Amino acid sequence: MGKQIAVQEGLFTWPSDNPQLIGRKEKSTGRIYFPAIHNYVSDEDSDEVLLATRGTLWTWTIQGFLPKNPPYKGLEGPEDFVPFGVGYVELPGEVIVEARLTTANPDDLEIGMEMDLVIEKFMTDENGDDVMMFAFKPAED
Repeated sequence: MGKQIAVQEGLFTWPSDNPQLIGRKEKSTGRIYFPAIHNYVSDEDSDEVLLATRGTLWTWTIQGFLPKNPPYKGLEGPEDFVPFGVGYVELPGEVIVEARLTTANPDDLEIGMEMDLVIEKFMTDENGDDVMMFAFKPAED
């Protein structure tokens, strides 16, 4: 059996019992950027920050067709593609994050609802490792 690996280093704390997204906070403005790995600001002008794990669904859609590869990293083809939810989740006082949602059922999603960060299996790679990805799910409480 393979191990669990992050889809990309620097996106979220992993492995972790309480995973969080990793952002950068610009020192001069206080603005927070995610993902930090895209270097919107230099390391000298910003500090790494861990983002909130609960936010509000700002907007959403259902991805009903296979995205282009790259940048999409899935290994499935058009014949075995399964639609998935995609949304923007506003983390309070921080930043709006684009993310996969754990449901593709429109009846489960409503703008303004609370969402919780989860880490879930995205795919199994060619080495047999589980590639883990961050997503948001409707809050249960």
